[in-house]
Parts: sequence; C-alpha cells; structure tokens
Amino acid sequence: MFEPESSEFTDKVVSISRVAKVVKGGRRFRFSAIVVVGDGAGKVGAGLGKAHEVPEAIRKAVEQAKKSMITIPIINSTIPYQVVGEFGSGRVLLKPASEGTGVIAGGPVRAVVEVAGIKNILTKCLGSHNPHNAVKATMTALKMLMSPEEVSTRRNRPLAEMLG
Repeated sequence: MFEPESSEFTDKVVSISRVAKVVKGGRRFRFSAIVVVGDGAGKVGAGLGKAHEVPEAIRKAVEQAKKSMITIPIINSTIPYQVVGEFGSGRVLLKPASEGTGVIAGGPVRAVVEVAGIKNILTKCLGSHNPHNAVKATMTALKMLMSPEEVSTRRNRPLAEMLG
C-alpha cells in the first residue's frame, strides 16, 4: 500500500505515555501518542493515537493528525499578529517575531510551530504545561489566525487600509 502524500508531510512525536489498567491478574499496559504533522508551508494537524504497541499508537495518531489539518497564514516566516489559544487549563501565547529570532518555544508548542513552517516566533505557555493541553491550545491559537486579505474582506475595507 503506497501513499504518495506521506512524503510531503513531516511528523513529530510530541509525547508517548504508558497507561496501566489494573486487572485481577496484574497490570495491562497500553500506549498513547501525540503526534503533529505538517508540510512546512502553513499546513499543520495534531492527533492522538492509543494502542497496545507504541508504533501502532504513533500510526493512528499520524492518521488522525492528517485528518485534522488546518491552513495558517505565514507572513515573512512569522504569524501576522499576537494570539492566545486556550484548551482546558492550558493557554498558549503566540507572538510574531522579527527576522533572525528563531523559534522560542517549549517542547509541545515548538513541535507544532516547526512542522507548520514558522521560522520566527515567540511563545509562552500560560497555565497547564501538559502536552495534550499545550498542543491543542497551540492548534486553537493557530486556527484563530487570519491573513490580512481575509480580515479586509470581513471588515469590508480595502487591503491597503488594513496594512496602513
């Protein structure tokens, strides 16, 4: 089974956790994996997979991440404006940065931002640092972003007025 689309996307495993279910005979272990997938040019998705083996959990997470892909606007290798994303008790602040700054981000947020193709950004985790919440809060923040063209059409203003 050959998938031509798998080569264009890069995936990063954010976290793998072992979960134990205690039964009469002892413990039964399963694994959950959080994976982010992106094309490095503004498309990114995140997924959670659970299975009895780690590779199977990662495969399921990659499948789910590909289904949940979103497109984000990238202007001069950064985001157009500051945004805060929330999920559960996790909040993530994403701030545009000037050229040469690089990606200033912690583990889960860094993974999402790098596979999306953003080169310069400042981030801060506010609240929970849990990988699940951090990844989903980052995805929520990125979903909120709109390009200047979209903003100008929503406000019924010319693009030149929006850019100042």
